[in-house]
Amino acid sequence: MESLEIENMSVSYQGKSVLSQLSLTIPSKKMVGIIGPNGAGKSSLLKGILGLVPTKTGRIFYKGEVVSKQKNLIAYVEQRQEIDLTFPIDVFNVVLLGTYPQLNFFKRPGKRQKEITWQALEKVDLTAFAKRQISELSGGQLQRVFIARALAQQAPWLLLDEPFAGIDAASEKIIVELLKKLRDEGKSIVIVHHDLHKIRDYFDEVILLNHGVVAAGGIEQVYTSENMVKAYGDALINFNL
Repeated sequence: MESLEIENMSVSYQGKSVLSQLSLTIPSKKMVGIIGPNGAGKSSLLKGILGLVPTKTGRIFYKGEVVSKQKNLIAYVEQRQEIDLTFPIDVFNVVLLGTYPQLNFFKRPGKRQKEITWQALEKVDLTAFAKRQISELSGGQLQRVFIARALAQQAPWLLLDEPFAGIDAASEKIIVELLKKLRDEGKSIVIVHHDLHKIRDYFDEVILLNHGVVAAGGIEQVYTSENMVKAYGDALINFNL
């Protein structure tokens, strides 16, 4: 199977459980949204898959093999607040960093890696910004740069942690259209998202979390009043789905 298979994942921070024995199948070649209240473990799920946080229990498989042994399987776009935007680097070299996992130790990127970088910039329509310092970009432009960096890894899976936070509506529309195009080209895309009003427009399937899986699957199956109240509590009883 080409889906990501998560078995009994548990994550804790400072002795507090964030995810408890979570088991989940994430389908490939779809736009999958991860939703849930603050502190529900959405970002922890992505970081657990990537091995960026220690998991107390659990294994993640792709095509029958553990994910940790599959180089370049997953590209990751972290939250913008986790990135040092004061570092003096231009757009081209940020995207070029995405090619480094393909290189042998101590080998510098060459012609092929630079071609991949230009192709990624073309995908996100930012070739004209190649020599621009990242500190000079808008929020939407920055997110497109980070998506280009992820594309330069040439990974089949793309995981994004709240990519629309802090950007304007026009930029969000551009990025959503870009991600849908990438999905249509065969990429598997998983997005942590917080705006419940856009779930139907953005995603093929959703994963509803609250320290574990409340529901997962198609929009009509998951995005129900009953499930939302289970995850968010009585505050959403009158929420217009």
